[in-house]
Amino acid sequence: MGVKKKKEMQVTALTICHQDLETLRSLADVEGKNLASLLLHCVQLTDGVSQIHYVKQIVPLLEKADKNGTRDPTIRSCLDILAGIYLSLSVKNPLKKVLASSLNGLPEFLLTEAVQGFTSRLQEELNTTDLYSYRKVIDNISSCMENFDLGRTGVNNLLKNVLHFLQKSLIEISEENRKFAGNHIVQTQLMNDLLVGTRVSVMLVQKIQDFQRIHLKASTSPIWQSMCGLLSIFTKFLSDDDLLQTIQSTSGLAVILFIKAMFHPPEKIPDLGTLTMLDWQSGNMGTSGETLLLNIVHVLFTLSSQIKESTLELFQSRILASWANSAIHVLESSSPSLKDSLNGNSNVVGRLLEYVYTHWEHPLDALRHQTKVIFRNILHMHQLTKEKSDSKASGLAADRFICDLTENLLQLEWHVKGKYACLGCLVDYVGIGHILALAKTIPSQILEVMGDQSLVPYASDLLETMFRNHKSHLKSQAVDTTWIDEWHETWVSPLLFILCEGNLDQKSYVIDYYLPKLLNCSPESLSYMVKILQTSADANTGQERSLPSLGSFNSRGALGALMACLRTARAHGHLQSATDAWRNLVSSARIKQGLIHQHCQVRIDTLGLLCESNRSTEMVSTEEMQWIEFFITYNLNNQSPGVRQQICSLLKKLFCRIQESSQVLYKLEQSRSRHEPENELTTQPPSVSLQQYKNFMSSICNRLFEALFPGSSYPTRFSALTILGSIAEVFPVPEGQVQTVYQLSHDIDISRFHTLMECFTSTFEEVKILAFDLLMKLPKTVVQFQDSEKLQGLFQAALELSSSTKPYDCVTASYLLNFLIWQDALPSSLSAYLKTQQAACGAGDKSAIVVERNTLMVIKCLLENLEEEVSQAENSLLQAAASFPLYGRVHCITGALQRLSLNLRLVSEWRPVVEKLLLMSYRLSAVVSPVIQSSSPEGLIPMDTDSESASRLQTILSEIQPRDTNDYFTQAKILKERDSFDLEDLNASVPNLGASAETKGKERKTCDVTAQMVLVCCWRSMKEVALLLGTLCQLLPMQSVPESSNGLLTVEQVKEVGDYFKHHLLQSRHRGAFELAYTGFVKLTEILNRCPNVSLQKLPEQWLWNVLEEIKCSDPSSKLCATRRSAGIPFYIQALLACEPKKGKMELLKITMKELITLARPTHDSRSTVPQVHALNILRALFRDTRLGENIIPYVADGAKAAILGFTSPVWAVRNSSTLLFSTLITRIFGVKRGKDELSKKNRMTGSQFFSRFPELYPFLLQQLEAVANTVDSDTGELNRHPSMFLLLLVLGRLYPSPMDGTYSPLSMAPFIPFIMRCGYSPVYRSREMAARALVPFVMVDEIPATIQTLLAKLPNNTDQCFRQNHIHGTLLQVFHLLQACTDSKYRLNTDFQQELADVAVCTRAKLWLAKRQNPCLVTRAVYIDILFLLPRCLDKPTKGTQPAVEHVGFWEDVRRIISQSELITGFPYSFTAPGLPQYLQSLTKLAIAAVWAVAAQAGEQAEAIPISFCQLLESSFPEVRLLTLDALLERFSTAASGLGEKGLPPLLCNMGGTFLMLAMKEKHPECFCKILKILHCVDPSDWLPQTEHCIHLTPKEFLIWTMDIASNERSEIQSVALRLASRVIAHQLQICEETKDFVAPTLKRWVQLVAASCGEHLPTDSRLAAAEALTSTAPFLLTSPHPVLGLQDTLALWRCVLNLLQSEEPAIRDAATGTVVTAMSQGNTCQATEFAFCQVDASIALTLALAVLCDLLQQWDQLAPGLPVLLGWLLGEGDDSAIPVESTHQVEDYLFEKAEVNFWAETLIFVKYLSEHLFRLLSKSSCHPLSPESLHHLHRTASEQSHLLSRLFRELPPAAQFLKTVEFTRLRIQEERTLACLRLLALLEGKEREDSPSLGASDSPAEANQFTLARTETAC
Repeated sequence: MGVKKKKEMQVTALTICHQDLETLRSLADVEGKNLASLLLHCVQLTDGVSQIHYVKQIVPLLEKADKNGTRDPTIRSCLDILAGIYLSLSVKNPLKKVLASSLNGLPEFLLTEAVQGFTSRLQEELNTTDLYSYRKVIDNISSCMENFDLGRTGVNNLLKNVLHFLQKSLIEISEENRKFAGNHIVQTQLMNDLLVGTRVSVMLVQKIQDFQRIHLKASTSPIWQSMCGLLSIFTKFLSDDDLLQTIQSTSGLAVILFIKAMFHPPEKIPDLGTLTMLDWQSGNMGTSGETLLLNIVHVLFTLSSQIKESTLELFQSRILASWANSAIHVLESSSPSLKDSLNGNSNVVGRLLEYVYTHWEHPLDALRHQTKVIFRNILHMHQLTKEKSDSKASGLAADRFICDLTENLLQLEWHVKGKYACLGCLVDYVGIGHILALAKTIPSQILEVMGDQSLVPYASDLLETMFRNHKSHLKSQAVDTTWIDEWHETWVSPLLFILCEGNLDQKSYVIDYYLPKLLNCSPESLSYMVKILQTSADANTGQERSLPSLGSFNSRGALGALMACLRTARAHGHLQSATDAWRNLVSSARIKQGLIHQHCQVRIDTLGLLCESNRSTEMVSTEEMQWIEFFITYNLNNQSPGVRQQICSLLKKLFCRIQESSQVLYKLEQSRSRHEPENELTTQPPSVSLQQYKNFMSSICNRLFEALFPGSSYPTRFSALTILGSIAEVFPVPEGQVQTVYQLSHDIDISRFHTLMECFTSTFEEVKILAFDLLMKLPKTVVQFQDSEKLQGLFQAALELSSSTKPYDCVTASYLLNFLIWQDALPSSLSAYLKTQQAACGAGDKSAIVVERNTLMVIKCLLENLEEEVSQAENSLLQAAASFPLYGRVHCITGALQRLSLNLRLVSEWRPVVEKLLLMSYRLSAVVSPVIQSSSPEGLIPMDTDSESASRLQTILSEIQPRDTNDYFTQAKILKERDSFDLEDLNASVPNLGASAETKGKERKTCDVTAQMVLVCCWRSMKEVALLLGTLCQLLPMQSVPESSNGLLTVEQVKEVGDYFKHHLLQSRHRGAFELAYTGFVKLTEILNRCPNVSLQKLPEQWLWNVLEEIKCSDPSSKLCATRRSAGIPFYIQALLACEPKKGKMELLKITMKELITLARPTHDSRSTVPQVHALNILRALFRDTRLGENIIPYVADGAKAAILGFTSPVWAVRNSSTLLFSTLITRIFGVKRGKDELSKKNRMTGSQFFSRFPELYPFLLQQLEAVANTVDSDTGELNRHPSMFLLLLVLGRLYPSPMDGTYSPLSMAPFIPFIMRCGYSPVYRSREMAARALVPFVMVDEIPATIQTLLAKLPNNTDQCFRQNHIHGTLLQVFHLLQACTDSKYRLNTDFQQELADVAVCTRAKLWLAKRQNPCLVTRAVYIDILFLLPRCLDKPTKGTQPAVEHVGFWEDVRRIISQSELITGFPYSFTAPGLPQYLQSLTKLAIAAVWAVAAQAGEQAEAIPISFCQLLESSFPEVRLLTLDALLERFSTAASGLGEKGLPPLLCNMGGTFLMLAMKEKHPECFCKILKILHCVDPSDWLPQTEHCIHLTPKEFLIWTMDIASNERSEIQSVALRLASRVIAHQLQICEETKDFVAPTLKRWVQLVAASCGEHLPTDSRLAAAEALTSTAPFLLTSPHPVLGLQDTLALWRCVLNLLQSEEPAIRDAATGTVVTAMSQGNTCQATEFAFCQVDASIALTLALAVLCDLLQQWDQLAPGLPVLLGWLLGEGDDSAIPVESTHQVEDYLFEKAEVNFWAETLIFVKYLSEHLFRLLSKSSCHPLSPESLHHLHRTASEQSHLLSRLFRELPPAAQFLKTVEFTRLRIQEERTLACLRLLALLEGKEREDSPSLGASDSPAEANQFTLARTETAC
């Protein structure tokens, strides 16, 4: 486990006044042995930590003094000085506690003198009159009362003075606070002082013993008067809303305690009725006390519905918990009447339970915790109310309260967080046996939930409570140890199942949360788990016992679970040592399998097993080091960020172990000379272990640097750099005599230094950051450039990149410049670039000032370039956009400033630079702002590239003035075509954008300017300017006064920046521009809020009022943007509100919200439209702002009202903004949607929870719903749509029923029901659906059957003449959704409920005509059929001896009649356009299929009983019918094929192969055709392939050709299925007998081409997956057969497909291809080629394993000679897209956003490395010469020509090409490595290289592998 570095303790040294110092000097003795000498020496030290050592010597020195020492003036004076020292120290200084602890040990004979001295000094403190010194005195009083006897005595002696001082200080501080109203900084400090003063007052009353008896005897005493004064102050605090709530709550406590202390006689305190004052435990309260107790709780319940703010809700919950505690104390000795009032079935307990249920999902953790406390107290209260005799006699069974409570809790969904805590309390109360009796599978149910991160902590805590309770229960009842078996079966077996079969998230959470708790409870269970898992593993691999691969697994389960258990056990100390684990529990082979397992969690667990230990100094064994190296080789390239993070974290823990254990080894080595016994940590000499450590770390670093090769993927680079950064951090450069086992700097040479620098060119900024941070961690000597020419070249490259037209280049430039700033030699390199010469740094300058001066010079250089470019942009913005977009320079300046130290030395030199920066920012903004502030910035410049662009540009510029200001809604704008324009005014206000849209850049090449380029230039420039201004304000000190010498920004400059942001945010139209301006503005407002200058501090408030006034006034001349969701206005207001202190009263937020909600409400004034739109848009932004947290919740109800009412506006803009606000509020109320299910219960609330949190919405929604319901259905039949219906039903539909909904709340759900039912009559289809969904939560679960019967009764009979189908449809939908709510098994436990549902089934028979042709409407017919389909699923399985309810009522007979009379049998008289026909067909088909399965299950194979056959359904002319039928059949066939079905195929489906063949020939519908092919693929070909000739008149061979024709021509999904089918047919034909090979062989060539064509990276995923599956199914016959069926070229082409798929960017495809490799290497003739046969491996190692198998097969086939040229061609990249036409490298066209070849996984050079390694081994082992001299010569010539071409192309690249031409440079480097690898192999074949293994790493062949690289790097850098 990782070890955190201890923080160095910072202790401020103590000091004393001059007079005390002189006193000590006069009293100190010559020998320096008396107390005065000790104190004198102590105060002269400047280090606080050293002073602590001296302070601890004081008491031992005094104890040596004789008792006559009390008269010694030296000791008396010293004690007096010590008192002064104590009072002078700050409250947080550790010296104060040390001194108090020492003085507590004073000898008794010195106590009197010490008290006198301390009292005297404390009196001096209390006499202070400086208001800003009061806090120090108050802190001293507090310290005196905390574990300091001397201080407590002093305070007691001066209690009158102390109380008087507290009264005076609180009055004066309170007055001062009022004076500084508006000054947040001063007010915050003063309010803190008030809070501390109030707390100290409370502490005095609490901690001074017998306070009342001793000090408050007379009401005329000074102490009494001070107490009255303080009480008066606290009372005022309670009613002062300007104070913090913490002050008010503390004052409330103080008032109660003071009254309790002052009230006389104490017996009359109950008459006051204050809960906290009452002494409930005494039992003497009597009936008046009991009445009071009940009255208090009723008042609390009344207050509950009136509270809005979260903090008040929290207070109330704590009071209720306190009340429940008090009730428990009273019940222990109370009257029977109180017990009746507080038992489980009482009204009070019911209200308490309802409070728990409505608040257990509250967003505040503290409030949720209080609900748990209240629930536990309810159980305790109920226990106390039961009669002892009753509880003994009847037990739990007769306790209906507990039984009902348990059942209700168990019926709740598991997503309810409160359920877990309450169940935990119940387990503690009734024991786990009662719970398990009701729900035996509850452990599995809870474990199933643990895939959801938000529920994991609650679930794991509940499980721990349960299994601990169960263990103690079983243990107490058992007579032997067999009880553990039952415990294991209950708790461990479900765990093992999850570890083996659970999904990835579920498994990882179970490992992290549940497994450690289980092992801590029962460590002995580890051996049981391991035994079970080992048995499972053996069962999986039993058939391969003869093979050498040990412990192979066919599923991730057993191996993964084993590693997870061992890892957790070792990390928590349940394994004695790592050696025990390897020898006794798991084999070395299984460890290696775990490290390269296909599933990442198994790899992580195995790595965790090696890295984690509960002892930080445990030695790392040699085996572990070897395994870690093996792991790193194959696991750096992981695409999952979470997995990468875990890998890096675990390896850092390992490095910490190495560092910590190495320190132990160094100590052992030193102690060996003293002949001390050898430590058990090591069995070999420490020096050997240390050398092993050093070699291991060096080897790790070699591998990590090798991973940074050209073209390495982002995950590889990220992992390697992160791990290297950890190494640099864990093994720092040693200081002093500290020894370290390893230093990273020793392994970094010039090439590795350049490798790290080249990481700056990565297109991922994380890689740049990691590389930069790593370079900064290295010693300065390693990262300094000695050659100034290289430095100058790099600086030139950085400057070029900073003006690149590609946005990501400026990021590279920024990191490069930031690195160069640390170079001492930079100033000389910079001289050529600066117009103004700089003073050179002195040789003796410190590093900090060198960096600061370099930063200053770089910024000046960038600024000079920027000034020149802005001047050019003012003349031609088009030229700037095309050649030197301005944002790059600004980005680099900001980057340099951000890394600057805050302690500037060169302030006078910085001041003019900062001034120029500000002016340049404003100039740049003025150039680009016309584009950003135009009405349509995205399309400002025409996209055409012809020569007429310039004239069209001017045409468009004439119209760029914003047209969406406040007059947008009052005056229509008509844009007329004009032939000519008067551009004089335009040219005066807008910069000249150039005469031509084709302009010449810096390289003099013609560049076409597009709208995209101009827009990117402008919005990025605005973004960078905003960030620069924000950074300047954030980092640079302000001048408090104009003449100040230490500040850089003046007050006026800060105000100018604020005005700039205001102008920009309120007028910009481009989202990218104002979103990032917001970031800069937030930085400014945060600085202003902390600024001591009051005028600056109040600026945000002034700006807020100004913009609110501008919004309210609705002036047509205003330039505020009224479209684009109000553009930057919401961001502006967000930034102003975000700066308000969260711990304050949030007054700005409150006032702003009130104003906005007022504006957002609809009015009849047309002028209020624009303000309403703005208000709605701003409210949306504020409700989305997570930083406002719970402070925004009180306004949710008003916001919802505004949104719903705004939806009724006739103005589209208002409705649009209302909709957006409503959507935000839904998310704010119900949470972020976390799944695809729109109405997932994770994003819903129970009705009681919703209306208790937002009680104001109850009457509003009810009133609105009533208005909507009244307009739904007019008698005239007119379509009358109420606009609010949709929103109302959307909210109501988000609620769901809960069995916990009680009857105690005044907010009953019943009034909504009739209105929702009436909404179901709406003429709008969608509204009827929503009304049906919304009805469900309002009907209690037990009332569902009765409600359904009521609804069914409303339906018309078939004899009725007049009825409306809309009414029928709405009613049926409501029945349908209510029935759907019943399908949840949790609601079907009750037999009475089952009987009621059976009655519903009877009622449906009365209205069956609605499902038949008598009902002319297909839509309502379909819904009724859906209801019939649901009914069997709602009714439970029958008990023994009874029929199922649906059979009892003749349900299936009715269904059979409906189907037999339906159009499925008789045919369809309708056209395809009949309304509702598809829906009706689907419903009818679903019911028919269900009927077929049900009847077939009862009647067996009696065909006459089946209402309709599958063949009839499949012959339907409607594709909807066929598709549903095929879906149902495919599901059955797939289940049977996978072996998951219990009984195989039903008899009905046997012998259907011929049917599917005939269907395949005639099916025209693509989806149906695809399903048929899938079914044929699922069915064994031996069942249907022989029938082809008979059924479809095609031979099997012709059928195969037909299938391949489809695979060649059809669309992708059908093509994929056809390829899978063809592959299965081929595999079947090859498998059945040798003779068929000749039959299949001619068609195989085409099949190979099909597979190869399906492997392209550009193709859909499904095509490539199909190719991988095809290769897997045919691998034993075509890839690895000892006697190849195909020719060598075709076989190698298939292997090339496998290798290509293994390098796919998509994990699913790589995994599928890995399956091919596993199959290939697990055959009888290939399993010896690798050590991982039959193992599930990851794609990273599968690549090298595939090549190993292929090379082995070439030898087996004796095909090395013809195969080798092909493999060498792969090595060179022949036929590979990535392998250039190198000649065209420089002609690649640049696009604005095109990055380098971004690869997230595939790495060309890794493939080259593996291939060259395997070929080298193959050729080394080969006895004969595989190639002819002619072939060898031809290959050599080709490779040499390639090498010469590469050399020429490298010479043509510019200096620093790795930065300036990264893409070309990387491509050439990759091709170079390919060529070198090929040349080395050819040299081996020619006998020039005998034993050198080819490698990419610098360590293996530095001369050859890196000769080009090093030479080029040195030249470039």
